[in-house]
Amino acid sequence: MNPYAKLTFSLSLMLGTTITISSSHWMSAWAGLEINTLAIIPLISKSHHPRAIEAAIKYFLVQAAASTLLLFSSMINAWHTGQWDITQLNHSTSSLLLTTAIAMKLGLVPFHFWFPEV
Repeated sequence: MNPYAKLTFSLSLMLGTTITISSSHWMSAWAGLEINTLAIIPLISKSHHPRAIEAAIKYFLVQAAASTLLLFSSMINAWHTGQWDITQLNHSTSSLLLTTAIAMKLGLVPFHFWFPEV
């Protein structure tokens, strides 16, 4: 892999992490998570082995599903509370969906099916 491309992807990972950690709005947290997802996929698949490509596809599909759950959770919370603020997570359904989405993104049990292959 080109050193400049590797540097760009590494800086994108740091940028996405910084955006996610420092956000107080659900949409900016989601954008930071998506930047991380899109920056790590080329790093996973840099060796052109079929297993690496399969791992990148599995990673992308799981992360996309978890991001969808995170957005759905934030929309339910905004619908019930009228707030898009991260600290105003008061609705029980949105809390459960958010916990599920984060568990999927982190590969926690029982959502760890994708983690060993990647």
